[in-house]
Amino acid sequence: MREKLGLLVCVWFLLYGSSVGRFVVEKNSLKVISPESLKDVYDCTIANLGVGVPQHGGTMFGTVIYPKVNQKACKNFDDFYISFKLRPGTLPIILLADRGDCYFTLKVRNAQDAGASAILVVDDRIEPLITMDTPEEDDGPDDYLKNLTIPSAFITKAFGDNIKSALSRGDLVNINLDLSNSFPHPDERVKYEFWTNSNYECGPKCENQIEFVKNFKGAAQMLEQKGHAQFTPHYITWYCPEAFLLSKLCRSQCINRGRYCALDPEEGFRRGYEGRDVVVQNLREACFFKVANESGKPWLWWDYVNDFAIWCPMKEKKYNKQCADQVIQSLGSRLTNALETPMQIKRNPVLKAEQEAQMGEGTHGAVTISPTLIINNKHYRGKLDKETVLKAICSGFQQTTKPAIYLSEDYHLNFVF
Repeated sequence: MREKLGLLVCVWFLLYGSSVGRFVVEKNSLKVISPESLKDVYDCTIANLGVGVPQHGGTMFGTVIYPKVNQKACKNFDDFYISFKLRPGTLPIILLADRGDCYFTLKVRNAQDAGASAILVVDDRIEPLITMDTPEEDDGPDDYLKNLTIPSAFITKAFGDNIKSALSRGDLVNINLDLSNSFPHPDERVKYEFWTNSNYECGPKCENQIEFVKNFKGAAQMLEQKGHAQFTPHYITWYCPEAFLLSKLCRSQCINRGRYCALDPEEGFRRGYEGRDVVVQNLREACFFKVANESGKPWLWWDYVNDFAIWCPMKEKKYNKQCADQVIQSLGSRLTNALETPMQIKRNPVLKAEQEAQMGEGTHGAVTISPTLIINNKHYRGKLDKETVLKAICSGFQQTTKPAIYLSEDYHLNFVF
C-alpha cells in the first residue's frame, strides 16, 4: 500500500503540480567573509526540519569546518572523538557536510550533538537548490525533531567544492549566514496565508500545528481587528489520477469523483477515519472562513479551528459533522449551503478555488508542504511558533509604516514572550 501511495503522489506531481504550477524554493543569503578568494554573497536554502529551523530575522557568523572523517555526518561524531563545542573566545563552528547516505534530519542531529552551531549540506550533483525537509518515513523517536535547534542550510555543489578547496589550502573560511531577509512591503498592511490541513493525527508536525494555532490566536485576531494584517487560511488537497479512480486508495481518500483528496489520517485505509473525512472538514473550515470574512469577522476562524481541535479530536471519535456544528453554534455563526453540494458532482467551487490558489501562479509558487506560512507572497522559513512568526510578520512592514503596536513594550510582553 505504501508503494501505491508513493506512486499515486508521484503521478499527482507529474500530472498536476509540475505542469500547472511552479514550485518556488525560497533562498537566503550566505556571505563569505574570508578568504579573499571566496569573498562574495551566495545563495542557500534554509531547511524546513521539524522545529529545528532558524528564527527569521537573525544572522550567524562562524567558522566552517569540514571533518576528515564522517564527512556525510551520518554517524555520531562521538564515535570519532570529534567535538565542535564552543570554547571561550572561539567563533561558532559551522559544519560542512556532504549530501547522501542518510536523511537530512540525521545529519543535523549529529552535527548538533557534536556541538556545531549550524550545518551546511553540500549537494552531490549539479542542480538547482532544493529545500531540505523532514522525510515522512523517518523512523526516529517522535520527539527528536522537536529537539533540533541549530540552523541548517543547503548549498550548491560548486560552492561547496570551493569551500573544501580553500580549507584544504589551510585558509580560514568565515561566513555570515543571513536569516534577516525582509518580506516584501506592498502596502501598510501585511497579508499572510496559512496553508494547513484538518488532519490532526500526523505526529509531531500536527501537534506543533495545533499548538501554534492555540498560541497565535490572540495575536492574529488583534492584528486583524486593528487592520494591521489580512489573514487567509487555505487547505492543501490533490486529485486522484484517472487510472486510479476505482482503486480503494482513491475511494477512501477522495470526494467528488476523485477531484479532492487528502491522505488517510492513520495511513491504514481500513480503520479509523479516511482521507475523505479530512477533505470534508477542510471544506467546512474553508466555508466557515468565507462566511466569517463576508460578515466582517474573519478572525473567528481562529476560534473555530482551535475549538474544533479541542472538542472534536479524532482519538475520541468526535471528528464529525455533529461535533463541528456544535462548535459553530457555540460561536453564534452559521455556514452557507456550500457543504450541501452533492459529493458526486465534478467540482466544488470552494475546493476548486483552493486548488487553483495552491498553484500560486504569478505569486508565491506552488504550495506542497503542510503546514506552510506565506507572508506577502513569500514562503516563510522558520519556527512555527508565536514569537518567530510575529517577528516575520513584523518584517513585512516598512520601517516607516510599522504600526506603533509593534514597537511598544506592552506588545512584546503580551504577544511575544
